[in-house]
Amino acid sequence: MAAYHPPKIASHEITPESLFLSRRAFMGAAAGSMLLTSSAGAIAADLTASPSSFRVDEPLTPEKDVTNYNNFYEFGMGKGDPAANSGDFKPSPWTIKVDGMVAKPKEFGLDELMAMPLEERTYRMRCVEAWSMVVPWIGFPLASLIDKVEPLGSAKYVAFETVVRPEQMPGQSGYFQPLPWPYVEGLRLDEARHPLTILSVGLYGKTLPNQNGAPVRLVVPWKYGFKGIKSIVKITLTDKQPPTTWNLSAPNEYGFYANVNPAVDHPRWSQATENRIGEGGFFGGSRRNTLPFNGYAEEVASLYAGMDLAANF
Repeated sequence: MAAYHPPKIASHEITPESLFLSRRAFMGAAAGSMLLTSSAGAIAADLTASPSSFRVDEPLTPEKDVTNYNNFYEFGMGKGDPAANSGDFKPSPWTIKVDGMVAKPKEFGLDELMAMPLEERTYRMRCVEAWSMVVPWIGFPLASLIDKVEPLGSAKYVAFETVVRPEQMPGQSGYFQPLPWPYVEGLRLDEARHPLTILSVGLYGKTLPNQNGAPVRLVVPWKYGFKGIKSIVKITLTDKQPPTTWNLSAPNEYGFYANVNPAVDHPRWSQATENRIGEGGFFGGSRRNTLPFNGYAEEVASLYAGMDLAANF
């Protein structure tokens, strides 16, 4: 199994101020280009991002599979529904409100988010449904956004909320609603501040497609994919464990933590192995053993020292 390379940042790798400022201007232009739409949704804008030592040495999942096989129930319950039904979604203009137990609550506009120092990080992504991908995300550490609002010492959790736009998101309209809206998620503050946790604004060198959570989504690579809340409009720091959509809908199947754990099965299927999408055809793949914490145990297992991970699933 390919090894994960933890970050070792030397002083010469720090982005010079002049380069950062030029990239900041470019990011603003990229964000502005997201205003363009077509029948296929937002037109992807190229992004520049620093290479990162956060990566896995495994073949990337083909871009066509990452953008056409995924879950985003706001656009429908089928794997192809997000790509097929997200053409009318408008990811710009956009703001994320960050509030709660912070000294400096703030609304961040899309231009400010896109101007953050961006990195390309190649992470494994493991769905709770026992399929997986390897995705080259572009984003920045969630901790860097949290730092800007100065969390209070009483804050222990971070709550997230997705946009509600039934006129643009057909899965949120009609008589049958598969989930309660808005979609909500949460992390412990130490999980949110972990260096692996990022807010993604792109993949494969371009801005996020609508179907993958445009314009900004959460990526926590050691947790099941449903923790990666998409199209975020609100982040709240709190002292109480926040509700999460799938835990509310099926608490016996989906826990708050949702750490990838091959030793703890879903009530309806085994989690010991996974199907790697894109290897063997669009709907096919290669079966492989699932790794504890999705292969990131060395980096994150200490967060759960002394916890019963079967009870805290």
